Amino acid sequence: MRPERPEERGEHWWPVVTAVVVAAGLHVALPNRYQVAPAWLVPVVAGVLLTALIIGDPGRIDRQKTWLRVLTDVLIGFITAANLYAGGRLVADILTNNKLFAGNAGALLATGGVVWATNVIAFTLWYWDLDRGGAAARAHRSQPAPAFVFPEMQHSGYAPAGWVPGFTEYLSLAFWTATAFSPTDVSAIRPWAKLLMMIEAAMSVLVGGLVIARAINILQ
Repeated sequence: MRPERPEERGEHWWPVVTAVVVAAGLHVALPNRYQVAPAWLVPVVAGVLLTALIIGDPGRIDRQKTWLRVLTDVLIGFITAANLYAGGRLVADILTNNKLFAGNAGALLATGGVVWATNVIAFTLWYWDLDRGGAAARAHRSQPAPAFVFPEMQHSGYAPAGWVPGFTEYLSLAFWTATAFSPTDVSAIRPWAKLLMMIEAAMSVLVGGLVIARAINILQ
């Protein structure tokens, strides 16, 4: 395996931009009752914060500045909070309104799917931002001990020298945590990482279980 060149260090912005845009778009696609009002708030705030991050760290993600880390956390926290609002209202409606989506199980499943998918994106962003001090720290190899052990770290013959996880690895981790309810091929070795995965899996079970149960009830 050829070693990684210095100019190749640092992740591209496009996976993060895509994830944030998709999360904002999914929130707008929700029924009005589950959106943060006004409807334009989530996409506009997410867009402004994301633009500020890209301007502050253009090119590859490699600038280690405190304000960039704080702004990144604010962006991810905002997306998470907006989805928690939607998910919380959906769960409350399912538990208290026996006429919710009456005769329209498809709309209920679609709404639950949007909340579930956004939850996966939000936790992907958290894993990506918190592991080893964030993307910029990983680019400079100045990161602390890892929170997650990926297969490439255990089988170095299949990865370039100096390999570090990127956005795709964290997306895979978040997806399988939400579907298999387990870390699959990735091991969480830091307490906060284990707790985050437990929270994600619990939210996935709660939303998915209630939505599917309600949909089956409607179809019957």
